[in-house]
Amino acid sequence: MSGDVAPGEPFGAELLFTDGLPAMDDEVGYRGAAAAKAAGITYRQLDYWARTELVEPTVRGASGSGSQRLYGFRDILVLKLVKRLLDTGISLQQIRTAVDQLRAAGIRDLAGTTLMSDGASVYLCTSNDEVIDLVSRGQGVFGIAVGKVLREVESELLEFEVEKPDPMDELAVRRAARSA
Repeated sequence: MSGDVAPGEPFGAELLFTDGLPAMDDEVGYRGAAAAKAAGITYRQLDYWARTELVEPTVRGASGSGSQRLYGFRDILVLKLVKRLLDTGISLQQIRTAVDQLRAAGIRDLAGTTLMSDGASVYLCTSNDEVIDLVSRGQGVFGIAVGKVLREVESELLEFEVEKPDPMDELAVRRAARSA
């Protein structure tokens, strides 16, 4: 399979999540605490996943001590999907593999996608026929309807304020204020 993502590009940066989503400005995002709360994870998990490049913020990454990451809508959707897979007992190593497979697949419409698992592996199903085939072979134990998770993330984010990244990072702003 050939994907639309260059190696090392953060998950969610490609066109993987465009269809079925509200028009979101890629120049605005949510602070880490809001992203973690909307995804149902701890800030510590969020930080670890960013540092290990599982899910990196696409609006603004950390650029040193005191800087704030900004996560886009698509990033938060991926965070919530990773959390759901963890909750079902899938290992972080298997989730990394699944995230890599999603990147390689270059799927453009995840709203109609179901992530299926047998408890050990994760399968990407883009049609009802694929889900039925997987279940009939005895491989599918549970599924995650991505469209439903997408709507949950939309609802969660309504209570948070979006931010536009400042050309100067926060640490530079603090330093400038102290020296003034």
